[in-house]
Amino acid sequence: MSDLKLGDKAPNFDAETSEGKINFYDFLGDGWGILFSHPADYTPVCTTELGVTAKYKEKFEKRDVKVMALSVDGVESHKGWIEDINSTQDTTVNFPIIADEDRTIANLYGMIHPKADNTLTVRSVFIIDPDKTIKLMITYPASTGRNFDELLRVIDSLQLTANHKVATPANWKSGEDVVISPAISSEDAKNIFPKGFKEVKPYLRMTPQPDAK
Repeated sequence: MSDLKLGDKAPNFDAETSEGKINFYDFLGDGWGILFSHPADYTPVCTTELGVTAKYKEKFEKRDVKVMALSVDGVESHKGWIEDINSTQDTTVNFPIIADEDRTIANLYGMIHPKADNTLTVRSVFIIDPDKTIKLMITYPASTGRNFDELLRVIDSLQLTANHKVATPANWKSGEDVVISPAISSEDAKNIFPKGFKEVKPYLRMTPQPDAK
């Protein structure tokens, strides 16, 4: 099983997908990416997840994020499954689904957990930044569908904190106040955060989101 950790480079790979042969790094280009796995084709929870992903295309594009899914079944199976997704979820799948029949990529990314199942991937999610660094990893059991609004929230936080010396508090949503990094003195914060800040405690200082319109 892979021992990938946050901050590691996301392994590159070539893969056959529902949209032809793709190199992962070339597909991502200079933007952000989400790679997420599914236990198998024609599974009910995955069908709903891929439907939501397709419907969220504009939301991902707004954030310069490309999405690629993975399943351990083959391309022809994927194509039939996509027809089902489109018809049952009232959408059009508009992103590639990797055909990982030999489980090479699943093992590369540690998507198979033997205690859960020796052959099927769990619901893994990897968010990858433009430098191809893994910024987030989440693993769900096969029985639990993912919350894609939460993934968008995390991307908003990652992109904000990559460009500003802040962190986002619990349950934060884009546009809400953020936390000033403890490494910044209150004197420096006056210049860095022209909108001002509130000192709740010396270590807990809140400021309006820097890039909020």
